[in-house]
Amino acid sequence: MSLSKNHIKLITSLQQKKYRQKHKLFVAEGVKVVNEFLSSAFEVEQLFATEDFVISSEFENTIIISETELKKVSKLKNPNKVLGLFKIPPEVLTDNYGLIVALDAINDPGNLGTIIRLCDWFGVQKLVCSIATVDCYNQKVVQASMGSLTRLEIVYTDLADYLKGAKRPSFIADMNGKNVYKSDLPTEAILVMGNEANGVSAEIRDIVDAKISIPRFGKTQETESLNVATATAVLLSEFKRS
Repeated sequence: MSLSKNHIKLITSLQQKKYRQKHKLFVAEGVKVVNEFLSSAFEVEQLFATEDFVISSEFENTIIISETELKKVSKLKNPNKVLGLFKIPPEVLTDNYGLIVALDAINDPGNLGTIIRLCDWFGVQKLVCSIATVDCYNQKVVQASMGSLTRLEIVYTDLADYLKGAKRPSFIADMNGKNVYKSDLPTEAILVMGNEANGVSAEIRDIVDAKISIPRFGKTQETESLNVATATAVLLSEFKRS
């Protein structure tokens, strides 16, 4: 069986959130990323792969396609042997120990994918996203997360309501907050990171318990801000050092 028009239509449609929600499917590409999902609890719907990938794979439900066909449906600059359709699992909001990261309207897929990888790196098991945050099954997010999506519990909810009901202190990153390097940071906490352009919303600012900042050490003190993913990396490192 080769790549049909219906296959192309389905794969292309999954670039849009409404169709991902309708079909309960998302796209993952490339040998490393697809193998991460195949080795996880995620359920695979269908693989489209070149013959050399199939030879090294034990998965049977695979449609063998040519490199030319793969290029027709791939969003990568250099398509890498396989594209997979995976089922979106149901969300489960559970209590977790340790540090939780919450995101307030993060818009950039690359930033979200990087933050997912950072959470995985620093052992954060749960990521709570506001409804306005970009979909974690957006294909750019999936690719940027490099498989870390398989090891995180990610939920989308009303962030204000979630924080109001939380039984642990919450912190936001704020330029006017207390120097993070001079702060006592608890192991049980929620770190809230805000929108790339506007930071944390006023509603969330009124709810959180504390503000922390990453001080500028440059001589001119003119750097406006850090990229949200970069700031997340610094703050997670400090929380984990406590």
